[in-house]
Amino acid sequence: MDLNDPDFDLQAVLALNRGSEAHTSRLDRASLQALLQQAWHVGLKDAGRSALLIALEQGADYHSPNFHWFRDRYPRFVYVDRIIVAAAARGQGLARSLYEELFGVARRAGHALVCCEVNLAPPNPGSQRFHEALGFAEVGRGAPYGDKKLVQYLVRPLGD
Repeated sequence: MDLNDPDFDLQAVLALNRGSEAHTSRLDRASLQALLQQAWHVGLKDAGRSALLIALEQGADYHSPNFHWFRDRYPRFVYVDRIIVAAAARGQGLARSLYEELFGVARRAGHALVCCEVNLAPPNPGSQRFHEALGFAEVGRGAPYGDKKLVQYLVRPLGD
């Protein structure tokens, strides 16, 4: 992603991420820039002020244990590192729109699988319901950061 793109507001994305750190992970300016530089797909709504999706391909040099969980099990996939919608923008279909865009881009690139994880502890029932409604199914669970965080690993096949 071009960090100088006028459709991208780095400070807004950092603020958006801060509001969801319990369910994603902390990012500072440098770590966000590094993540964006290796991202395979970035979806934005309102220049990143309202919603954001960051996805990577299986070959990314990314050190997340969740990403590696999928890499150890699937030869080819798109991994959603984070999808965040600002509290004031929820319920407007932004996350669904970002995912539909990703599914289309992934299909056109020949991908057949999109992967992500959702927190079970701390619980994130809204995200669980949302991903289930989009057709994601659980393929495993893990505690990649010790007992404080339990995740559910999800995949969604991309049919023709």
